Amino acid sequence: MSGMGRIGAVLAAVVVLAGLSGCSGDPEPVQQQVPEPETVVAEYDASQEPSAAVLALVPAAATTLEVTDFDQLRLVLGFSTLDDATPAPERERFWQRIRKTAALSEGLLRPVDQRLRNQFGFSQDDVAWEARWSGAEGGDGGDGADGGWILAFHDDLAMAAVQRAVEAGVGPLAGAVVDDARRLVTSTAPPAPADSWGADPELVALTGSEAVSTYVERGCTPFATVFGAGIEEQLAAAPAAALHGLDELDAWSVALGTELVTAQLGKARSDAFDRVRLAEVMPPTDPEFGLVMSRGVADPSSGRLGYTLADPPAAARMVHERRLPFTVCPS
Repeated sequence: MSGMGRIGAVLAAVVVLAGLSGCSGDPEPVQQQVPEPETVVAEYDASQEPSAAVLALVPAAATTLEVTDFDQLRLVLGFSTLDDATPAPERERFWQRIRKTAALSEGLLRPVDQRLRNQFGFSQDDVAWEARWSGAEGGDGGDGADGGWILAFHDDLAMAAVQRAVEAGVGPLAGAVVDDARRLVTSTAPPAPADSWGADPELVALTGSEAVSTYVERGCTPFATVFGAGIEEQLAAAPAAALHGLDELDAWSVALGTELVTAQLGKARSDAFDRVRLAEVMPPTDPEFGLVMSRGVADPSSGRLGYTLADPPAAARMVHERRLPFTVCPS
C-alpha cells in the first residue's frame, strides 16, 4: 500500500526483541520487530516502509539519510483521518503535537503551506513521508550541505497541482522534479538504480523498520562530534581503552518510534555490548544520553541495539546532530 493506505499499519505491534541481552541487571525493554531486509532495492516500491522504499532514489555518493513518516505520525498521534477538509485548528493541533515526538522534520512545505493551500489546492498535509539526504552534489539538504530531498504524496492528490506549484517556483519546490506515476517530487532527478543506495546491500539491511523517523549514515562519528572538542585527549585510561577496543563501523541506522529506539550497526558485531556501554564510561553528552535513550540492550549476532525512548524531541535532536555514543569511531 502507499499514501494514506499505509495509515492502517499499527505501530503498537511490538514484541520483546528475541535474543537481545542487556548490559546490566535492568529488565529488557520491548523492541520493534525488524523485518528481514531485501538484498537490494532495485526500484522504488511504494508498498515498502519509507526508509526502504526511498533507497532507490538516494544517490550512491550520499553519506546521510533522514526519513520522517508523516502518515505514521498521524496514526500514532490520533489524527489518521486528517486531510484538507479537517478544520484548521485541528490541523494546527497535529503540527504542534509533532514537536513533542521524535520526528526528524516538521515538514519541508510548512513554511509555504498557506500559499500552496490557497493557490494550488494542496499542502503539507498531503505529504505521506519526506526524506532528506546529504553528502552528495545535487542541491541543498536543508542545512547548507550538499544534498537533496524527496516528498511522497497521497494517492488522492492530483499531481498536476504539484506540477503547477513547481513551475511557479513556490518555496523549496522551485526547480524540483515531479514524478506523476510514482507520486513523488524530488529536488533533483533521481539516480539510476545501480547508482543509488538501493544497490548497496549493507545499507538496505539497515532499513525497513516501521518508525516515526529513521536516520542512516555511512561511516562512524568522530569523537569530537559526539562528546565535544578536546575531550578525547583528556580521557582516563579505562574509557580510552574502551574506545580504542571498538571495531570499525562502516554504516548504521536508528529507527525512532514513540516509545522505542532500534539502532542497527550491521550483523555480527563483536563490539555490540561495548558500544552500548560507551554512554556509561565516557564523559556525558549534552543532553545526557542516558536521560534521552535509556535501558540499552544489545544483540551481537544481529548488530542491533535497543533503547527505551525517554525524551523523543531530544532524541531526534541528538540523532540529527550525530551525538550518539554508540556510533563513535574507534579513535
